[in-house]
Amino acid sequence: MSLPAVLRSRMSAPAWLSPRVLRTEALSGLVVALALIPEAVSFSIIAGVDPRIGLFASFTMAVTIAFTGGRPAMISAATGAIALVLAPLVREHGVEYLLATVVLGGLIQVLLAVSGVARLMRFLPRSVMVGFVNALAILIFLAQLPYLVDVPWTVYALLAAGLLIMVGLPRLTKAVPAPLVAIVALTAVTVAASIAVPTVGDQGELPNSLPVLGIPTVPFTLETLTIIAPFAIAMALVGLMESLMTAKLVDDITDTHSDKTRESWGQGVANIVTGFFGGMGGCAMIGQTMINVKSGARTRASTFLSGIFLLILVVALGNIVALIPMAALVGVMIMVAVGTFDWHSIQPTTLRRMPKSETTVMLATVAVTVITHNLAIGVIVGVLVAMVLFARRVAHLVNVDSVLDPDGTTKIYTVTGQLFFASSNDLVFQFDYAGDPATVVIDLSEAHIWDASTVASLDAITTKYENRGTTVTITGMNNDTEQRHTTLAGTFTGSH
Repeated sequence: MSLPAVLRSRMSAPAWLSPRVLRTEALSGLVVALALIPEAVSFSIIAGVDPRIGLFASFTMAVTIAFTGGRPAMISAATGAIALVLAPLVREHGVEYLLATVVLGGLIQVLLAVSGVARLMRFLPRSVMVGFVNALAILIFLAQLPYLVDVPWTVYALLAAGLLIMVGLPRLTKAVPAPLVAIVALTAVTVAASIAVPTVGDQGELPNSLPVLGIPTVPFTLETLTIIAPFAIAMALVGLMESLMTAKLVDDITDTHSDKTRESWGQGVANIVTGFFGGMGGCAMIGQTMINVKSGARTRASTFLSGIFLLILVVALGNIVALIPMAALVGVMIMVAVGTFDWHSIQPTTLRRMPKSETTVMLATVAVTVITHNLAIGVIVGVLVAMVLFARRVAHLVNVDSVLDPDGTTKIYTVTGQLFFASSNDLVFQFDYAGDPATVVIDLSEAHIWDASTVASLDAITTKYENRGTTVTITGMNNDTEQRHTTLAGTFTGSH
């Protein structure tokens, strides 16, 4: 590329500033803002705080993470997981302790990011990721059911109409997000026809002023720290786990890579800002992120604008927003749930081809998440199940073969496989101590020692032979195995 061309490319406006891209980002952000309102109000109720605290959190989280986050187009706001974690604190100590906890939780997230916690994402198996996605889709769907119980029949008619618009409109045009069209159309119908159905305004009082910067009014004492620290740690871990899992999901959908370390400390900074502005804290929201991404958004502009639109809607246009029928937003979230679920993962052909261990991990993740309504617990259980099944599978791949040399004076045992606690516990029973000759060779050229349990088993084998006057020689160790064996041998039996 010539120098003038390079200069022109550097001086040109960013891609998201083009009218076409900016229109897509703005419309996606508007749809997300509309979907955030009832969610934020609901999560505020779960946490036991005023709806304004949840709405302020969604505004400050979205705007801040647009600059600090590592995953463009991902939406962060007040979430149910964080609300569940902090609800007991609010009941016992009040809102000011909640705000202090959010600030401390943000600081912990920054520290975790600096320590490299994002790198742990590589240890999440694909089956756990699929279970996370499917469980999330189920939770999103289940969260809509309360809005469909004990309601007028017109709610179901509006819901059906909204779903029809969102399924049919994209086949005609994608110039305008179908969810936005559905929300506007159903609102217009209910207002024009004076149809009495539950609306956004019925969910709680919307704020009429901007959030104000302030320091939580709690005693700065060790006692306060002991009260809020456990909740702050739980909030930090749950928030990071959900955010990093969501970021990975968006990476897969958009075929792009994001900076997970930046996303980690970005979440921390966003929570710190949120705590000082009177918000309840939050993390990445999979449902709203899916709305944003499926609407075509790909840049930070949509995230930023979703926060700005949210504030404008609830503060300046609160009276209009309050008229939106809940049926419209329920329809949007049902479509999100259907689009989020990995239907391929439960097809009979997939289940027949997939190893039973993979399916078990996926189902365990889904079941625990749905039962606890906590994505973090579901993911942790899924990872633990995957580890146990993997260890069990690998443990069965260890073989011990033996051969007696022609003169009958030496027995050679060849060990094949990965030796660790699960596979080496039975190793001691694979040798014929009473019937072997005076010399025994254990060949590890086709094996690898991974832990102290294996060295302990080898020590036990050696001791049993030595007690019978048999000479044992271990050969064929690679460098890593030999170093581990040399360091630990004799530690467990007292021999040298």
